[in-house]
Amino acid sequence: MAAQHILAIDQGTTSSRAMIFDREGRPKAMAQRELPQHYPAPGWVEHDPEFIWSDTLAVCRRALEQAGLAAAELAGIGITNQRETTLLWERASGRTLAPAIVWQDRRTAEHCRRLAAAGRGELVQERTGLLLDPYFSATKLAWLLEHVPGARARALAGDLAFGTVDSYLLFRLTGGRVHATDASNASRTMLFDIHRQQWDPELLEMFGVPAAVLPEVRDNAADYGQTAPELLGAAVPILGLAGDQQAALVGQACFAPGMIKSTYGTGCFALLNTGEQAPVSRHRLLATVAYRLQGRVCYALEGSIFVAGAALQWLRDGLGLIRDPAQSAEHARAVPDCGGVYLVPAFTGLGAPYWDPEAKGAILGLRRDTSKNQVVRAALEAQAYQTRDLMQAMAADAGQELGVLRVDGGMVGNDWLCQFLADITGLVVERPVVAETTALGAAFLAGLRAGLYPSLEHIAAAWRADRVFEPAMPAARREELYAGWLEAVSRVRSRLA
Repeated sequence: MAAQHILAIDQGTTSSRAMIFDREGRPKAMAQRELPQHYPAPGWVEHDPEFIWSDTLAVCRRALEQAGLAAAELAGIGITNQRETTLLWERASGRTLAPAIVWQDRRTAEHCRRLAAAGRGELVQERTGLLLDPYFSATKLAWLLEHVPGARARALAGDLAFGTVDSYLLFRLTGGRVHATDASNASRTMLFDIHRQQWDPELLEMFGVPAAVLPEVRDNAADYGQTAPELLGAAVPILGLAGDQQAALVGQACFAPGMIKSTYGTGCFALLNTGEQAPVSRHRLLATVAYRLQGRVCYALEGSIFVAGAALQWLRDGLGLIRDPAQSAEHARAVPDCGGVYLVPAFTGLGAPYWDPEAKGAILGLRRDTSKNQVVRAALEAQAYQTRDLMQAMAADAGQELGVLRVDGGMVGNDWLCQFLADITGLVVERPVVAETTALGAAFLAGLRAGLYPSLEHIAAAWRADRVFEPAMPAARREELYAGWLEAVSRVRSRLA
């Protein structure tokens, strides 16, 4: 019998996860390990690459064990990853030269300001669809080449390889035989021309990046080689790669232009499918590659929020206000409102549509009688306000009203949050039966290549809603609350923005 299962690797900012799906897209097993964050200096965020690798391998083995499958019984592997996080390693050994610089890291904000002052922002946006910001990989890689002793000379000599997490895992899984990435991850580096679908020589020169360090760019469903047999017990074909947000778009079956998904994990990222036309944003959103299949590119308009679930982690780990983020709904329901309290989670600056790397987080409107429950509720409400920021910008760029928002990620198991999202955005919110759509999207891409899923239309027909949330808040109250949010945001903006 032909292999009927796909192993999906979902390497995220706060955890590494492996899931096994059958040919109907149903999850059969899941294993996960939490990934520690490191903050060596203000604004710096790092990961230990060896933890990323060892945890990924461990959860893959555990998921196979749970499913009662041998590696030889898999049709293939799909990989999805935290995007923009930057690694530099030796081609000969796979050893990294420095910690991974995480997408949230702001150490290169001054570099971006210098480039913007020199008038380079227009070129970056025209070629890449992105805005000059330390969020993306280019200035992180430039920093590594500049600050790691000997790195630039070794890079020029062809001894080193750069990659986002997908490339790094692929290199390690294939025993160093494949150095590649996919079009969606490449589109997040600020080095890739999304129109010509190639690394851009002018951008490479601008950021001081030698072409010799770059991975080959392939379709999202493609042949990425095989795992080294000793890792999982057999050589397994790697058939799909995608950045986590693009994978979630696939997992949510948002294949038609105008469809939107929003994922609530460490951060929140909303993508609007724009079809084969690369969008041009007039409201500080991003144009990005949604997916590339058989050489044909589908584009998306993206809004990026840097802190979503991370705000609840901070309430737990930093302030000790909650024991478990899953309990946040209980705190929110315990009070009728926030009493005028707003939490602006600009812990690593503000993303779209503000793009202010120097903004600082704040809790505003505190009074003597403000309760813990109100602060926790304010952290949840912030996710809805930030989403409305994105939805308004998307509607303005698209020139049309938005109707339905498909949501996924760890936070959307919270019914209270989903209802508040519908209330504040005024949109119908749909939550899918399979909430782990990022891993599911990676499985779909690998399954397309393996032949388990015959087409995108087949995948779309199988999508099912778990619950639909309709807006119920009076319009006047919605606008009153949102006006308070905009005022709160104005208080934390930097003078440089």
